[in-house]
Amino acid sequence: MQLNKLTNVKMENVKLKGGLLGSIQDLIVNETIPYQYDVLNDNVEGAPKSHAIANFRIAAGEQKGEFYGMFFQDSDVAKWLEAASYSLMLKPDPELEKILDELVDLIGRAQQPDGYLNTYFTVAHPDKKWTNLRDLHELYCAGHMMEAAVAYYRATGKTKLIDIMSKFTDHILTVLGPEPGKKRGYDGHPEIELALVKMYKVTGDEKYLKLSKFFINERGKQPHYFTLEAEQRGEHEITTGGGGKWFGYRYCQAHLPVREQTTAEGHAVRAMYLYAGAADIARETGDQELFAVLKRLWDNVTKKRMYITAAVGSQSYGESFSFDYDLPNDTIYGETCASIGLAFFAHRMLQMDPDSRYADVLEKAIYNGILSGISLDGKKFFYVNPLEVDPEACEKRMDHSHVKPQRSAWFACACCPTNVSRLYASIGDYMYSTSNDGEIYIHLFANSNVNIALDDKNVALDVKTRYPWDGNINIKVNPDSKGEFTIAIRVPSWCQEPSIRVNGQPVNIGEHIEKGYVRIRRVWEPNDEIGIVYPMKAVLVRANPKVRENVGKVAIQRGPMVYCIEEVDNGKGLHKIIVPKNVEFREVFEEELLNGVVTITFKAYRLKDWLDDECYSFAQNEYEEVEVKAVPYYAWGNRGTGEMMVWLREETCIR
Repeated sequence: MQLNKLTNVKMENVKLKGGLLGSIQDLIVNETIPYQYDVLNDNVEGAPKSHAIANFRIAAGEQKGEFYGMFFQDSDVAKWLEAASYSLMLKPDPELEKILDELVDLIGRAQQPDGYLNTYFTVAHPDKKWTNLRDLHELYCAGHMMEAAVAYYRATGKTKLIDIMSKFTDHILTVLGPEPGKKRGYDGHPEIELALVKMYKVTGDEKYLKLSKFFINERGKQPHYFTLEAEQRGEHEITTGGGGKWFGYRYCQAHLPVREQTTAEGHAVRAMYLYAGAADIARETGDQELFAVLKRLWDNVTKKRMYITAAVGSQSYGESFSFDYDLPNDTIYGETCASIGLAFFAHRMLQMDPDSRYADVLEKAIYNGILSGISLDGKKFFYVNPLEVDPEACEKRMDHSHVKPQRSAWFACACCPTNVSRLYASIGDYMYSTSNDGEIYIHLFANSNVNIALDDKNVALDVKTRYPWDGNINIKVNPDSKGEFTIAIRVPSWCQEPSIRVNGQPVNIGEHIEKGYVRIRRVWEPNDEIGIVYPMKAVLVRANPKVRENVGKVAIQRGPMVYCIEEVDNGKGLHKIIVPKNVEFREVFEEELLNGVVTITFKAYRLKDWLDDECYSFAQNEYEEVEVKAVPYYAWGNRGTGEMMVWLREETCIR
């Protein structure tokens, strides 16, 4: 089985034209990226101090002071630089390019003569370099800076940051590796694995691919590197973070060699980055065994450990997975970065195995678990993405203290905000692919123009749609010359009655569908037209009875969008609302609400409050009919502090 089946069409060739994804991308470019640059320079009043760029000035000897922030503070700068580079590709801006050039120059001046680059160790602990790969994120920061280098090169054609990171990689290769005299170490927080493959694909230099492969293959082997490293530091309890069994090597996916892992364990972000990096190695090297491992892990994550919103990581302790079907709604962690990592993993699996199940999860993350992480004005962020919120519980219960009822201007640990920026700024990279057999794949639907190089011709697609607010999609196909090729169109798993026409003639979907993609092969001519209708209506979703928190409950989904109810629309006590068995939904696009969304209203029942204040009673409950309003989950928390729920009680009639 060939693993490099698809190649994504680069965002340079994709132009979004309004619609939800286009408006999000515009928000990121015009509001969020400039705001985040001000935060990184400590110029936003009320936001937690970052000091991230100042750390580079101190490391370069150009400013007095001490290192401030998390030991991985450099990664905030790297992810912002990556996002800003994508912004530059979308919207040329000489002033922004000058800022990026100056920032890259500063990074170069902060680099040590031997190639080492990390402001935490350079400024605060120069004697601790390479002594704690398990905990201190040296390779993680290097990986994010490599990703920034590739994006900066794509945006400007300038190789300076590539050269800086090449020099750093050469330094790493003097310290780590399988050769005698080197440490057989790897990162406690996976990330560099996928970044090294990006560097390899840009430069063609095998050193990056070999190092990434070493990190993947060495992880979890015995004698355990983290154990040896900890012993050298004089530690007696060999655990990640000193947290007993909960923070053992499962936390950083080093409990077993990668090829022996069958379930998603530990810190959810680390797991997703590791799987994404391993997928890159499987693809680039044709490693069938590793691909099979990744499919098993994918199934475990998406079938048994993923929320309906594509959030992953069910517990705050360790920001981690717990066990199959353990998906609490109110104490969930669901870090924004974890859903972003899941999107990375999904996209890589899709390129190796063109199956809509990967694209379905990618889409669900993009419209739900990731998008909820940023406010509608682009300047506030969620780290944790709950499916149920009671502000009083968040304030007064320690097991809810990680859940916030309002987005924050920034965080002391600020990994999520810049991660959101780089994802949506580069969303064009995720929408289309071409195959080695000369086929075009359409994964995501948005108002867009795309130019696709296909064998000996160029094919332009002009896509007009209001997706995800409705499922009508019109695609004008314009090859620069008449020719035969295949266009494969994803049918989302939520759609039960798809309809596709070419130049008005119906396509027999049953005869042409393969792994969720309708493959239309014909001689395409300029101005050919594909008409797609994916009927989009609100439906109830139920969870597997093994998900104990959601037994007897339903969620509302419309197209790829998961919905929630909020106190601002429905009053306090959302837990008392009961959805009728034969509920009827009314769906309306409200242009003035939450920047324009489809709302869903329906008649339901609400359990009446008791007249007395006792906890218990032998009396029968009483109910009243109420009208309930639901809004897209991603938009919750933009209208003040209040309760929120995704999963609602359902009226039952057991026979």
